[in-house]
Amino acid sequence: MQVQEMTREPVAGLRTNGARLWDSLMRLAEIGATEKGGVCRLALTPLDREGRDLFVAWAKELGCTMRVDAIGNIFARRAGERDDLPPVMTGSHIDTQPTGGKFDGNYGVLAGLEVLRTLEEAGVRTLAPLEVAVWTNEEGSRFVPVMMGSGVFAGAFTLEHALVQRDWDGVSVSEALAKIGYAGEGPFAPHRVGAYFEAHIEQGPVLEAHEKTIGVVQGALGQRWYDVTVHGMEAHAGPTPMDSRRDALLVAAALIQEVNRIALAHAPHGRGTVGWLDVRPNSRNVIPGRVTLTVDLRAADDDALSAMDAQLRAACAAAARQAGMNIDVEQVVYFPPQPFDPALVEAVRAGAQTLGLCAMDVVSGAGHDAVYLARVAPTAMIFVPCKDGISHNEIEDARPEHLEAGCNVLLHAMLAAAGVAATGEEGAA
Repeated sequence: MQVQEMTREPVAGLRTNGARLWDSLMRLAEIGATEKGGVCRLALTPLDREGRDLFVAWAKELGCTMRVDAIGNIFARRAGERDDLPPVMTGSHIDTQPTGGKFDGNYGVLAGLEVLRTLEEAGVRTLAPLEVAVWTNEEGSRFVPVMMGSGVFAGAFTLEHALVQRDWDGVSVSEALAKIGYAGEGPFAPHRVGAYFEAHIEQGPVLEAHEKTIGVVQGALGQRWYDVTVHGMEAHAGPTPMDSRRDALLVAAALIQEVNRIALAHAPHGRGTVGWLDVRPNSRNVIPGRVTLTVDLRAADDDALSAMDAQLRAACAAAARQAGMNIDVEQVVYFPPQPFDPALVEAVRAGAQTLGLCAMDVVSGAGHDAVYLARVAPTAMIFVPCKDGISHNEIEDARPEHLEAGCNVLLHAMLAAAGVAATGEEGAA
């Protein structure tokens, strides 16, 4: 990433308004608010439209020009001194899990909006234009694939593939976009991005455990997801002796232990999870004849992820031989590990140092829109702690001072990338 030449140093004393950021987050959280204090605002529903409309209204108040593309991504653009330069972009998503919280995704969008508000108030004009993006259907709770809007933008899959996906009621993405008025106009043409930053709650316990305010994100873990099916034989639970059984669930239980062992062998960034089981026939007095389990493996580099893949397949083959059963292993998802741009990562670190904030290097264990943006633009992320590391939960929480700190780091990182053309009275002249 080539940082723009600046005509002057960024305004060192410039700070965002933490109270205003918090108020914006709480106002957005009213849309789809749940009884337990969370948010249910699924992608492309009437509630999503209401949240989008609120963001658009706020951005227009700042004089931003608005554009909506054919997958429903929203781009709020603040002009720069040189609008021929590709924009420095930030953003995230405002769709939530069915039992989601107030901050996942929403923080990244509204932190970007707060950066624009701060610059507007201070009369600071940047060389490159700035953009805040609201990406469509990041969560994947209503439509798959996840991270849909950023994935289409980055070319991970086609617009046509995304538009025909349907929810549980048979409604397509195309139909849902049209219904809420965010189908966009004109041909789909992703624009160049000079740099992309995404601020986010960590969604894990590391920063809080180390008492750090800022996570300087080095990249995102690679992921391999599998469907593993164990084929045994159903039999009556009473008459069938233990040594004569072909119990598929017993073998599946051993494989779950293997998944855990494989992840622990690749510490500290190895992850292994079995999150779903389908047991057939799922009857109290019948020995399970078939079990399908999902496996989610993650690692920070592709060599480790490939090694974990080989170990899983070897464990399944060994279990099949020992039990005299067939075990099918189908990989259904592969995200390679995604390192972030060194120059932008350093800009995040420098911003934290300039602001006197305690920071540490971290990796993202979750997928984010930044993972896809990193395929087409220099990218970095900023993490702030969340209470007890809890996310994707109605009790998700974060401290206002941490959110403000992350927003200030975002402000100075974006200024470093975009360059400052004028400040104060010069900017207003």
